[in-house]
Amino acid sequence: MTKTIGFIGLGNMGGPMAANLVKAGLRVAGFDLVAASCEAAKAHGVGIANSVAEAVAHADAVVTMLPAGKHVLSVWGELAAVLRPRTLVIDSSTIDVDSARKAHALLAGKECLTLDAPVSGGTGGATAGTLTFMVGGANEAFVAAEPILGMMGKRIVHCGGAGAGQAAKICNNMILGISMAGVCEAFVLAERLGLSHQALFDVASTSSGQCWSLTSYCPVPGPVPTSPANRDYAPGFAAALMLKDLRLAQEAALASGATTPLGAQAAQLYALFEKLGHGGEDFSAIIRMLRGESAATP
Repeated sequence: MTKTIGFIGLGNMGGPMAANLVKAGLRVAGFDLVAASCEAAKAHGVGIANSVAEAVAHADAVVTMLPAGKHVLSVWGELAAVLRPRTLVIDSSTIDVDSARKAHALLAGKECLTLDAPVSGGTGGATAGTLTFMVGGANEAFVAAEPILGMMGKRIVHCGGAGAGQAAKICNNMILGISMAGVCEAFVLAERLGLSHQALFDVASTSSGQCWSLTSYCPVPGPVPTSPANRDYAPGFAAALMLKDLRLAQEAALASGATTPLGAQAAQLYALFEKLGHGGEDFSAIIRMLRGESAATP
């Protein structure tokens, strides 16, 4: 049974995830290059190591949560030099499919059990332990990892072999980016037509326009009290991260020959939104740009 976890990447997502492993009774040794992230994780019972090698020295399993594919490949390269054979290694970063498959290959020689397991649910889900994990890798690795993932998430889906978790994540978030842009456009049109936010919500949330972007993450204040729109668009999922995922989807579409015109348009919209200075706001704040606002509301 897994008792000790090495956790590499203790930022906005990784820190709360590591804390939930501690709450579940596991020993967690963490490492991050940012001192403030280490201090925050330490306050939740995570032991702080001075290096990747030190964090995983006694680990039965390793979790990585890093910004991009190049970081994952760098850290997994370090792991290849120090891990014991058959160690379970899970990457929960959101990266491109090709890098995910290369990461699996880096540890194949050590016969490690490897998974790409990106998440959905944002910082709120990470803190509450209600994340959805989209998992790619061999069935044996999935079976070994499922109890650990269950300590950090509510829904765990085995999507297929190496890279399948990342494929599912970018497809899902392309849907999310497109649907949020559509919901925001509808509210802007409703405003111009004199229709109240609540009236549109009451109709669309129970009609054919119903979608998660509307009913769980409504981009205007009022109808859904828990949505970021009620907190001046403080990010649950930052616009810059949405742009990252939409760009990953477009890279995958180009490589695979898939036609995704709405995904491409959504990527362009979020690229402009970030350029206008909104990258740190929640991705639902793109309604501000669609209204013609060029900068964040003070």
